[in-house]
Amino acid sequence: MSGMASFGSHPGASRGRRFPEPDAPTRSAFQRDRDRIIHSTAFRRLVYKTQVFLNHEGDLFRTRLTHSLEVAQLGRSIARTLGLNEDLVEAIALSHDLGHTPFGHAGQDALNASMRAARPAGAGDEDDWGFEHNLQSLRVVDELEERYPAFDGLNLTFETREGILKHCSRANAERLMKSDPSGVARRFVDGGSPSLEAQLCNLADEIAYNAHDIDDGVRSGLLTLDQMTDVPLFDQYRRQALAAHPTLGGRRLLFESIRLMLSEQVYDVIDTTRQRIQSAGVDSVDAVRSLRVPLVAFSPDMAGQSQQLKRFLFRNLYRHPQVMETTDRAARVVEQLFALYLARPEECPGIAEGRTVSAARAVADYIAGMTDRFAIREHQRLSGTTLFP
Repeated sequence: MSGMASFGSHPGASRGRRFPEPDAPTRSAFQRDRDRIIHSTAFRRLVYKTQVFLNHEGDLFRTRLTHSLEVAQLGRSIARTLGLNEDLVEAIALSHDLGHTPFGHAGQDALNASMRAARPAGAGDEDDWGFEHNLQSLRVVDELEERYPAFDGLNLTFETREGILKHCSRANAERLMKSDPSGVARRFVDGGSPSLEAQLCNLADEIAYNAHDIDDGVRSGLLTLDQMTDVPLFDQYRRQALAAHPTLGGRRLLFESIRLMLSEQVYDVIDTTRQRIQSAGVDSVDAVRSLRVPLVAFSPDMAGQSQQLKRFLFRNLYRHPQVMETTDRAARVVEQLFALYLARPEECPGIAEGRTVSAARAVADYIAGMTDRFAIREHQRLSGTTLFP
């Protein structure tokens, strides 16, 4: 790939796919991954999965799909400047939330609690109980998508799968290593880092959701521009926008402030990462993977300001009484659906089809794949009650 640095992920040097396939004549391995992701069922469902506000609360709020597209845009812009593989960045960005439940983190937490409550007595730590959306995203691309005659999943490259698995407990990593000893979970046992492209997607995810949650929070009326003046990272760019455009107000002021903030964060990541790459002296992907600390990062000052912004959003948006009331109802939908499917297994396709996983895992897979609105409809149908009028 022209213009790529030696420490970028070159598709010709990929660690390959779980099931060998001949190369495509016109696309690199990472382009092929991206295309498979875009055509997957799980990717299409992201359009009706929640970011912060539930799908029925407004047409202009972010969804998992628009969030993934924004992560991909930010990631590709930074990757191009750093000499990384843009196609791999895009593939990771578009697939990183494929395993997310309906109703955002409220749905994930409820499904995790339900799975742990269903864990039989005597099950060891290495057994497959609980729920985590990064693991589920990997499960989607490795097992749950049904598109090809010769294998389950999408058969993506090691590099894309490595980027999808951002977090993993040691117990889960050891469980994954039983079937794939040198696979994407190994770094969570041995120590080490993923590719720079994977590291970049992780940080682009944070940049994207901080920015768009400000926008959605103000659009919803739960946050105000006056409140945002308490956040130094945002307020400095609000003042900068007003200095350049003294009469600016309303949504234009909000958009310009966010635009300036995003640009500065991107430049900060580029400058800081270049310095860290130079100091580390890495000249290959293997050299990057051997390090125990990531190289793609904010400067200490920007990292501190970003943490302040996240704390502000947690207190004032994610824990806003209106949001909490909605997410509490969403959690009840997931918890009750889980119990209803276990009690009536004929209603759950994963169990009815005789899959080899436990009944609880089949239910978790089915619920995790739902959109917000389908989960609400299924809950109404099976329970006879309406939690979302």
